[in-house]
Amino acid sequence: MKGGKLIIFSAPSGSGKTTIVKYLLEQPELNLAFSVSATSRSRRGNEKDGEHYYFMSVSEFKKHIKNDDFLEWEEVYRDNFYGTLKTEVDRLWAAGKNVIFDIDVVGGLRIKKKFPKETLAVFVKPPSVDELKIRLKKRSTESDDKINMRIAKASVELATAPQFDTVIKNYDLDIALKEAQALVLEFVSPPTPKGSVKKS
Repeated sequence: MKGGKLIIFSAPSGSGKTTIVKYLLEQPELNLAFSVSATSRSRRGNEKDGEHYYFMSVSEFKKHIKNDDFLEWEEVYRDNFYGTLKTEVDRLWAAGKNVIFDIDVVGGLRIKKKFPKETLAVFVKPPSVDELKIRLKKRSTESDDKINMRIAKASVELATAPQFDTVIKNYDLDIALKEAQALVLEFVSPPTPKGSVKKS
């Protein structure tokens, strides 16, 4: 596996990382393509296979694990697997793209460990756990039990923030978007040769 850069955005559910990733994908100068994760969870709403996730059964997912097909994978909840297929990253690199991930904290750190120089790992921090709960309830996509599970997990995830290359505080979305754009642009841009003047 060899190619462009890898940009990871990780955060607890409801932090706004998906909104940030969507915005960055719309910026042509970043040359980004989205890495679609595989999952064993069932589809929600209008989700499409191959666009939002590669949906597969638990047994199918476990077969891919056995065959070492994943760059990273995790059982987030019981029989609820998420992972990044190696073929997905290869496909996007072959197209000459930098790959961006909207991914779980554990998976993000695993990719960073495997590709330390090629990866920028960004943690998106919400204003507070209480604010997260409000955002998740507003979505109206999950039961109270599932929301409570996500909130409990968020406390653990927030503790991993120092392991990332950088932290973006999503207290004001417009500021967070611009900060993310500047960070990624600097990371994907070729270094300026010594002695030359960088154009503004």
